[in-house]
Amino acid sequence: MSNLARKLRLADYFTLGWGTMVGVGWLVVMDDWLLRGGALGALLGFAIGGALLFPIGWVYGRLVAAMPDAAGEIAYTAAAFSRPISFATGWMMTLAYFIVCPWEAVAVGRIAGYIFPSLDSIELYRIAGRPVYLPHLIIGLGLTALLTTLNYRGIRLSATFQNWTSFGTLALFVIFVALGAGKGSPHNFPPFFTHAPLVSFLLVVQIVPYFMTGFESVSKAAEESTPEFRSPGYLKAIWMAVAVGILFYTVIIAAVAFVAPWHDLTGEKFMTAFAFQRAVGSRWIVNIILAAALLSLFKCFNGNFVAASRLLFALGRRGLVDARAGRVHPAHQTPSVAVLCIGLATAACMLLGDAILVPITEVGSVACAIGWAATCAAYIYMGHAGTLPRQSKLSAGEWLVATVGLLVAIAMLLMKVAPAIPGHFTMYEWLALLIWTALGATLHRRANAVRK
Repeated sequence: MSNLARKLRLADYFTLGWGTMVGVGWLVVMDDWLLRGGALGALLGFAIGGALLFPIGWVYGRLVAAMPDAAGEIAYTAAAFSRPISFATGWMMTLAYFIVCPWEAVAVGRIAGYIFPSLDSIELYRIAGRPVYLPHLIIGLGLTALLTTLNYRGIRLSATFQNWTSFGTLALFVIFVALGAGKGSPHNFPPFFTHAPLVSFLLVVQIVPYFMTGFESVSKAAEESTPEFRSPGYLKAIWMAVAVGILFYTVIIAAVAFVAPWHDLTGEKFMTAFAFQRAVGSRWIVNIILAAALLSLFKCFNGNFVAASRLLFALGRRGLVDARAGRVHPAHQTPSVAVLCIGLATAACMLLGDAILVPITEVGSVACAIGWAATCAAYIYMGHAGTLPRQSKLSAGEWLVATVGLLVAIAMLLMKVAPAIPGHFTMYEWLALLIWTALGATLHRRANAVRK
């Protein structure tokens, strides 16, 4: 279908899936997680919420093996449902990935400001009461330009960057957790829940989709595997990404709650780093944590950039948006126009500053839950109709797993939009989702007019 370069191996798919999933939320918004659920509520929210994603990951693994298409959810829903449903699903998943890019571009400025306080200067303006500093913008725009260039010039460059930053993050994570854990105490854990236990759990589990989105990014690079790559490797990479993601999040939450009395630290900037510094009594461990955070930020930014650009490329190739987005660079064999579009849009959105961080978490959770639900529904439909490529009708066990995946995705969606559930969408999240929907409808209408 395209001339995208075929250079990705199993390790590359793992670091794409896990690296896209785990960013710097564990450093930047740890206080929000613990205030939502308490030490035990946050830990259970990520552990159980993450485990519930295994059926969804299984569906993706089966579908990407049967349909190795960079369109991912767009291709799966197109094979089962109407063209408008296919576009709507793809547009929502594009949001789920793209929205992380300005998040990380803003976060790198905050981390740099923590390391070098002098960077928190030259205030340009304020949004929602939060200042936007010129040095932060320069750093975020510089990183955006770097990743845009890497992805423009080739998937192998991008994958090598992703591998080094992913495995580097894991190595530093093991070091600082092991060094800090010896200074902690179980007495630091209370309060275990900040609300009633069920409410605490729900307030955390409803944001898990945003922080666990990424394992399915493997499907967006399916057209870029090496010729000798075997299709079962996709499912293996997805499940490895989910398992390591759950382990990472639960360990870091438990470690922060163990090393210091976390409830007294929620007002501190970068609570994770402050908790370990207080436990160890020295700044050196903060330097390790910040180094891990920067590597994690780079890989998460890059992974989401890859996934978002491939989805935009697929939308253009199928004529669902402007067809120019579906162009492939003749020399670099990359979706060059889509890459440039994501880079420019990231640079524009990061001008909103810190005010976008927590609301983006909420909107991203809904966007990916919509995509997961549509994918599971498409798999069930094709399995029932006997139209799944390279596969007969679903067995009872396969049907059960896919149905569980569908129900989990729907439940995660309802937790954010149902008014009766604590933590549901506010006016600002609905407004952001409405703007994205209106933008997609406009682009799709214009593309249809040109196609006709």
